[in-house]
Amino acid sequence: MTDLDYMKKAFQLSLRAKGETWPNPVVGAVIVKNGKIISEGHHRYCGSDHAEVVALKKAGNKARSAKLYVTLEPCSHFGRTPPCVDAIIQSGIKEAIFAVKDPNPINSGKSIQKLKQAGIKVRFGFLEKEVFKANEPFFKYIKTKMPFVTAKIAQTLDGKIAASNGRSQWITSKEARDYAHRLRQEFDAILVGVNTVLADDPRLSAVKKFKQIKKIIVDTHLRTPERSRIFKNTLPSDVIIATTKKSSLAKRNSFLKRGVDIVICPTKNSYVDIKWLFKRLTEREIVNLLIEGGGRIIGSALRENLVDRMLVFIAPKILGDTQAISSACGLTARHVDDAIKLRDLSVKKIGQDILLEAYVHRDR
Repeated sequence: MTDLDYMKKAFQLSLRAKGETWPNPVVGAVIVKNGKIISEGHHRYCGSDHAEVVALKKAGNKARSAKLYVTLEPCSHFGRTPPCVDAIIQSGIKEAIFAVKDPNPINSGKSIQKLKQAGIKVRFGFLEKEVFKANEPFFKYIKTKMPFVTAKIAQTLDGKIAASNGRSQWITSKEARDYAHRLRQEFDAILVGVNTVLADDPRLSAVKKFKQIKKIIVDTHLRTPERSRIFKNTLPSDVIIATTKKSSLAKRNSFLKRGVDIVICPTKNSYVDIKWLFKRLTEREIVNLLIEGGGRIIGSALRENLVDRMLVFIAPKILGDTQAISSACGLTARHVDDAIKLRDLSVKKIGQDILLEAYVHRDR
């Protein structure tokens, strides 16, 4: 096996905890001695041992004079856990190979310097693209202190997410809906507008994960019914309602007594200022955010340049009704050249539907 093969193994280990390390990155590690893997590990959840420490503990004294492969530069500072670089030095590892440097300024490059000073050979630069993609939310948060935002849409061929009467069940096939439901596992929170709550009464449930997924409702006037299914089988504190001072104080207090997290937001164009809101979400360690509708919320997020990635499920159906609800509303492009552009498009067929995945072009 080559260095790349060992790093691929570490990378696959890291993906075992995808969606569960919130707000930490996914990281995997393997320890190799005499051409054989003697130990491996991955970071399971925030607050647990980091991947390299898991692998070192499993290897014990066998780690002496071995090579360590890890997908992200080890930490050199005290956080929820002690510095991993100290454990590496104490273990007797002779060489450390990383996929990418840690983007966090508090740590970036410092572990490399410390390991070299201890006489440990250091190399990096394997699987950078793959590791970066798997940790996009973490890298964006470290750089901008904003969440990585994915907007998910289920629409007809003519771009409609619901009929003119608001009915949207079901545009896509069961296979596509099941696939989308499993995708929720990867996120820290799901966000919808109050119109989606009123029209569909969704649960916004996810596949069971280590941390309970947060549910966020953007609700300027606090119209969310207190008996909405979004509160079913969920801790009240895991539901966040973003509202404004325009909402009823009595209703706010009623939700607060139940333990619901109420966030009073400033307004922009008479609605919740979602850019302000998203900044506050990272303070709650919501780093990887999924928007599931409706059209006005997705349109607002696109207009404010907050969306990073689009997941568009397209059903082979045409409504053909100008009054039907579009997948993104409120954008004001006067010319085709002003349209929001997407890049790095990939296509996948799921059942009878098609899933388009793309990233929002930032040069605008």
